[in-house]
Amino acid sequence: MPLTVRQFPCLSDNYGFLVRDEATGKTACIDTPDASVILKELEVLGWTLDLILNTHWHPDHAGGNAEIRSATGATVVGPAEVERISPVDRKVGDGDVVEVGETRLRVIDTGGHTLGHITYFDPADRIAFVGDTLFALGCGRLFEGTPEQMWTSLSRLADLPDDTAVYCAHEYTASNARFALSLDDGPALKARAAEIFAARERGEPTVPTTIAREKATNPFLLAGSAARFAEVRAAKDVFKG
Repeated sequence: MPLTVRQFPCLSDNYGFLVRDEATGKTACIDTPDASVILKELEVLGWTLDLILNTHWHPDHAGGNAEIRSATGATVVGPAEVERISPVDRKVGDGDVVEVGETRLRVIDTGGHTLGHITYFDPADRIAFVGDTLFALGCGRLFEGTPEQMWTSLSRLADLPDDTAVYCAHEYTASNARFALSLDDGPALKARAAEIFAARERGEPTVPTTIAREKATNPFLLAGSAARFAEVRAAKDVFKG
């Protein structure tokens, strides 16, 4: 049976995700950007939380761990770096598998934004929770890693099936689209940007995206090499549009 994903806004531009294995009812949250919002969503849905799955240590991703764990008794799973701000019950890294009921999530090393950043990938349902590694038309800043590390991580994600649904953790897409248009005025990107701007005007999310869509229009996945990626990332870091 499939994995159900419940997406909702948190903080100023984060998304929270609750996922439920329909075969067993086992439930996890992907990161903990806002404990009160997540706990309220669980109450509304009538779901019981079993797992907290962190992608990296930043406070807008792991800052709610303690409160949610105290309220629900959920097991905290994540990369070792999360222990910088919160205890971790099970440390995971590349190649490990995390079970949410009958759903098996494969852990992929996607370091770069932080050194230990990971992605959770559900190959059966073709769903990836990528944290701050890949965004719709963008990618995360390199707070800790190198361009080479981030390019390797993005390439790993690009190798996932084209129809993989990509759940990124922030609503940055309109800003990312404006930057992408400064590099590419081709029809495919223009059409996608127009859809994005219209969706945001209506207050609609632009997440999830897909691997195919990002491979076709995301300037970071289209860079072609770590050296070119570094140039594009540096340009985005100072972009004011």
